[in-house]
Amino acid sequence: MRTTPCRIWTTCLLALGLYSASTTWAAHAYGQFGDIQYPAGFAHFSYVNPHAPKGGEMVLVPPTRQSNFDKYNPFTLKGSAPPAMLSMMFDTLMVGNMDEPTTAYGLLASDIQVAPDRKSVTFQIHPQARFHNNDPVLAIDVRHSFERITSKQAAPQYRTYFGEVKSATVLGERSIRFDFVRPNSELPLIVGGLPVFSHKWGLQGQQHKPLDQMVMDVPITSGPYRIGPVQFGKDITYVRDPSYWAKDLNVRKGLFNFDRITYKIYKDSTAQLEAFKAGEFDYMQSFIAREWARAFTGRAFERGELIKAELPHGNAGDFQGFQFNLRRDKFKDVRVRQAIALAMDFEWLNRQLFYNAYSRVRGYFVASDFEAKGLPGPEELALLQPLRGLLPSAVFEQEVPQPPQTQLALDSGHTLRDHLRQARDLLQAAGWTYRDGALRNAAGQAMTLEFLDNSGSMGRVVTPFAKNLEKLGIKVQYKVIDFALLQKRMDVFDFDIISSRTVGSEAPGTELLERFGSKAADIEGSGNVLGLKNPAVDALLDKVVSATSRDELVASLRALDRVLRHGHYVVPHWYGAVHRVSWRASVFDRPAKLPRFYQPEALVTSVWWSKAAAQKGP
Repeated sequence: MRTTPCRIWTTCLLALGLYSASTTWAAHAYGQFGDIQYPAGFAHFSYVNPHAPKGGEMVLVPPTRQSNFDKYNPFTLKGSAPPAMLSMMFDTLMVGNMDEPTTAYGLLASDIQVAPDRKSVTFQIHPQARFHNNDPVLAIDVRHSFERITSKQAAPQYRTYFGEVKSATVLGERSIRFDFVRPNSELPLIVGGLPVFSHKWGLQGQQHKPLDQMVMDVPITSGPYRIGPVQFGKDITYVRDPSYWAKDLNVRKGLFNFDRITYKIYKDSTAQLEAFKAGEFDYMQSFIAREWARAFTGRAFERGELIKAELPHGNAGDFQGFQFNLRRDKFKDVRVRQAIALAMDFEWLNRQLFYNAYSRVRGYFVASDFEAKGLPGPEELALLQPLRGLLPSAVFEQEVPQPPQTQLALDSGHTLRDHLRQARDLLQAAGWTYRDGALRNAAGQAMTLEFLDNSGSMGRVVTPFAKNLEKLGIKVQYKVIDFALLQKRMDVFDFDIISSRTVGSEAPGTELLERFGSKAADIEGSGNVLGLKNPAVDALLDKVVSATSRDELVASLRALDRVLRHGHYVVPHWYGAVHRVSWRASVFDRPAKLPRFYQPEALVTSVWWSKAAAQKGP
């Protein structure tokens, strides 16, 4: 399974939220409608232990199926950077926290000023901010970072993400202003999440190397960790910087406590789990229900050496599904896509394979206020009516589509056979009929589907799905390939159907332009996996990013969800309500309180601390 969008969004956890004030904002923080939990001069975030001891070492594996790394530059399209490099090494102007998904506090920036017209934001750089080479962090470094990341030499999704930022202007040694193309409530937080690096990174004499040629140049950054020992392509250790300039700031108090954090990379998921049990690393997250139920067992668990826990959280559900490549002619007819989705029996999968651990993904904003329901309400209709000529009448006349349910689902009244009959009729209406041993179009071309996977874990799902599709005359091929090859094929859109997961957001916004916007559809490496080009979707995305109140945001996202679901662009998967994680009891200690919104890897690497260091004392 491929997780998206990771290369940008993991560095921009704070890039959420809206602002609607009509006067200039000058403060230590920036929040949605001014809803800031912590006042200026606050001591620390509520979910951390401000007295957590520093020291110790942890070893873990990436939560993605990364199989190697071949560069130190996380901003270019080609190749794979080491796991967690952005979060370990790069400071940003502002930083979010795990209790407030729509608020950010100054890190590199000691002051944030939003103009009355909301068309610019000015940051004052903290006078103590230092890079690892001991140079001060200055406005020229911030501007340089922005210009390099948004250049044509960088991965293209950055240009989409920062696409509404017109310019970065140095006002003084430690003062920089970002001007926006138009008022956009989210943009101060978008630029606040900019990863900042020194203008000396890649400098040769008086000239900079092209960004896409900076492969082995170690970034000059200001974050809490530096690169330590490396077995290139296999594992990397980040070493805590004892002179980290921000270690005593309230936004860093009690955080990043381990002296050494090592990521090991395994190419085989089975070998990875056995290595965990054998003590080769200390923490991992499970994404597979059967694995969690049957493989996270043994003497180490029975003796309490390994802890197995399901951690609750308040996150919006992750979106996951088989996504069609709309660039393929065979998927352009919505009836074909709907028919294929009818062949997946989630209720059977959940009972037979998942231990009833999951709920079905219904829409694109899972388990949140942004999910469309029933018929469109007045607020949605106000947004949809101007687009009536671009949308099917069903958007207005029918309730929002739900994933098909078989008789195993409560009150369904349908069987898989019913769904396959419906699928056959839809395919026939779309010009696909069964003849000469296959489902064929008018030109005699057979319908074939290729499912790509990099771990093999989706095989048990694809196999029964494929058997159902074959009853319709569709030939299915399931292919397991290396992660790097999968990434390359994804970047150039060389696939039929891909399993993809997008981490849920409590305030979706500008990142959706890169995920669903027409401009991103033909840009190699973009997050628009679908290849979606829909003017109605583009118009609704514009409403999302220009919303000036939460009510406007909710209405625009519900309308967007409704339109996307009527397009049947994916075969929806499933989601869980807890994080399934396991760790070595002798390595970790942690606060009793869990934050509300978090991803477990970030919690472990930033909030937890070493039990051995605690036992040593000060």
